[in-house]
Amino acid sequence: MPIVPYALLTVARKGPFLKRASPDIPGNSAAIRSAAHPTERNTEVSSNNFDEEARSPVLQVSPLGFPWQTIDPFLFCVYHDDAYPKANARMGPEAPLAGRQIGQDFSRKDGWSMYHGETVPGFPSHPHRGFETVTIVRKGLVDHSDSLGATARFGGGDVQWLTAGKGIVHSEMFPLLDANAPNPLELFQIWLNLPASSKMADPHFTMFWSEAIPRFASDDAKGGRTEVAVIAGRFGDAQAPAAPIAPLAPPPDSWAAKADADVAIWTLKMTPGAQWTLPAAAGEGTRRMLYFFKGAVAHIAGRRVEGPAAIELRADASVELLNGDGEASEFLLLQGRPIAEPVVQYGPFVMNTQAEIGQTLDDYRRTQFGGWPWDDMAPVHSRGAARFARHPGGREETPEA
Repeated sequence: MPIVPYALLTVARKGPFLKRASPDIPGNSAAIRSAAHPTERNTEVSSNNFDEEARSPVLQVSPLGFPWQTIDPFLFCVYHDDAYPKANARMGPEAPLAGRQIGQDFSRKDGWSMYHGETVPGFPSHPHRGFETVTIVRKGLVDHSDSLGATARFGGGDVQWLTAGKGIVHSEMFPLLDANAPNPLELFQIWLNLPASSKMADPHFTMFWSEAIPRFASDDAKGGRTEVAVIAGRFGDAQAPAAPIAPLAPPPDSWAAKADADVAIWTLKMTPGAQWTLPAAAGEGTRRMLYFFKGAVAHIAGRRVEGPAAIELRADASVELLNGDGEASEFLLLQGRPIAEPVVQYGPFVMNTQAEIGQTLDDYRRTQFGGWPWDDMAPVHSRGAARFARHPGGREETPEA
């Protein structure tokens, strides 16, 4: 399932979910200049008028679509799970590419896609404005380069949090390094909206190295284990009260940096038969989605749910999770207080009005958001390069630093 960085996304329906139809993915950014009409979305928060005591914590269960349905303040969430083969000498797949639409390959033929990559899979240079990307790389590597001159290689549990703000161009390539064994890639990319006051903030990226991300494990009375990675959002365990786990600091202009935004991004893994209570959110008006993306069956607040599924939960209630006995299950949790502002989106640009989208298109034509300082539109680092980040201005960062 692709990141779809410059897809022309359309809204399938109004309501609490920001659900899109299958995206029309252009081969290059020329399609951006021929926009027909931006998409306006309803960010109204649904309400319930019946007795609180009678309400189940489970508000809605839906099959996982493409991309995953999201709720304000999140715009987009997609999950990659590509079974790439052995690598060739150019860090691409050692496999025939016949039968694929190279440059626009979303086929998942043989369990993987090239996406917009021609030699190395991934997404060559493309623009963003008005929101943030949070990229959680569970397996494999991503090579990042951008119009600010920053570059990075990250993976194996690392997270990159990029504030596009007033505009950035970046590439996200998936180099394959192992010439003797398969090269699996697994990642999420989440789009978190910015409020109007921050849409024109300076671009900024932050690395959360896997070694520094707070994690929590809970063992239940029957020997089951639940493991939680806390990427964003203060975390406390309802079953074993202790000092809450404080997350790493998000970028300064992020909605997640506001204390009352109650943004949380957690991943959960439960062994067969494990039981755990998901604590209630702290804020008022918070909304919460739980994505059951790996596993067969789980019971959510006593309700049997077959995976994969998207589960909207009441954020103000703790929720009992019981995994089925057959296999481990994994979940992604996204929560936050809605920004509750108008959303007008055209592909990689998310603003508040159609006039702002028009201005964005004019700005991009005129400035290219700083231009592209790299010789290649899809740059990758050397095969032997370790995980690192080089920020605008030249500051270098590694997991050990």
